[in-house]
Amino acid sequence: MSRTTPFASPLLLGFDTMEKTLERISKASDGYPPYNIERMRPDRISGEPERLRITLAVAGFSEDELDITTEENQLLIRGRQVEQEERDYLYRGIAARQFQRVFVLADGMQVLGAVLKNGLLAVDLIRPEPARMVKKINISVSQ
Repeated sequence: MSRTTPFASPLLLGFDTMEKTLERISKASDGYPPYNIERMRPDRISGEPERLRITLAVAGFSEDELDITTEENQLLIRGRQVEQEERDYLYRGIAARQFQRVFVLADGMQVLGAVLKNGLLAVDLIRPEPARMVKKINISVSQ
């Protein structure tokens, strides 16, 4: 039995990497840390454009224990807590768990910045309007 994919149409050329990315994302979702994605409306007073905000719940992580990078078309957010010196826990319900959360970005998406406040890490993204480009292709005639 052959598998049909959304990118199997002969009219969609060069989307094989997108298909592989979608497969990788569907396999790598463990739910930690929880996050929200929201659309932030443009602010006409300050002139800020519409943007997206990804907010991750990273309670217990300091700025030094978090790492945010972009790699090709991916936003990678990593957290690694350093074990505290000898502590005598009576009960330990908050684990020092490392994580890596990957978001695939559309072409042209840019990271504006990140803020850590009250255990929430907010990462703002924008997508500038692309310039419309029409290119005339010359036809050569062979004789």
